Amino acid sequence: MGSCCSTSDDSSQHELDQQARPAQPPSNMPPRNHVVTLEKKWAYHAVDGYELNNNTWGLESATSGSQRTHYDGPCPSGASGAAGISWSTDWEWQGGEHNVKSYVYGARQFERRLLSEIQALPTEAEWHYSTWDVRANVAYDIFTDPDKDHANSSGEFEVMIWLAKLGGVWPISDSKAPIAHVEICGHQWEVHFGYNHGGAMKVYSFLPVNGPIQHFSADVKQFFNFLSHQFQFPQHNQYMLVYQLGTEAFTGGPAEFVVPKFIADVV
Repeated sequence: MGSCCSTSDDSSQHELDQQARPAQPPSNMPPRNHVVTLEKKWAYHAVDGYELNNNTWGLESATSGSQRTHYDGPCPSGASGAAGISWSTDWEWQGGEHNVKSYVYGARQFERRLLSEIQALPTEAEWHYSTWDVRANVAYDIFTDPDKDHANSSGEFEVMIWLAKLGGVWPISDSKAPIAHVEICGHQWEVHFGYNHGGAMKVYSFLPVNGPIQHFSADVKQFFNFLSHQFQFPQHNQYMLVYQLGTEAFTGGPAEFVVPKFIADVV
């Protein structure tokens, strides 16, 4: 996972920056049963068709801080019948305000296929942050590439579906303004476009117009169908490489990000 965000404070961002924060998680949330804890950079755990990665790829830009990720057990099956996992991460980062320190994520394991051969990408997710006084996002991240064997850390395209933007963080956006507005899966989105990895990777980011989405149920394939219809996204020659949900942490904390439910499937 490379750097996927910038933090420009351009005035065109003010409308989304002023979104109401969601209700705090209840103070009596039950403690998580940390079955497995990942502490080292890129520490990895696979279970039941999913994987977790303590992906603190940008920690060198911090003056201090650390992050751990926990597998907290399975979660009940979703509406599609697919199984899922529960996981969490706790972190605190100082320094390098405009630099991503980590994208810790849960991911669905699957056999790589062309997007044109994928019928649906159903997902259900529930998440909470222990504090909103952080610079971070919550986002799905998907890489695609014409090479089926491409590394899973980048691709020709990156598609991010943001469920929250906290502390003024902002996606890669060449124009600093949305290129489209659209309703998908019952939510209104701004669509942004830019380049990462020195221009080698094209990045589409969907940002929720009406504030953070803490309970999300969708068919992610609909986002790709929109990109194909509106911007000629080439599903016929793009292999889906990864299917991830996580949080990009910049600065703040101590904070805990809890995902009681993450379910994803490739159909």
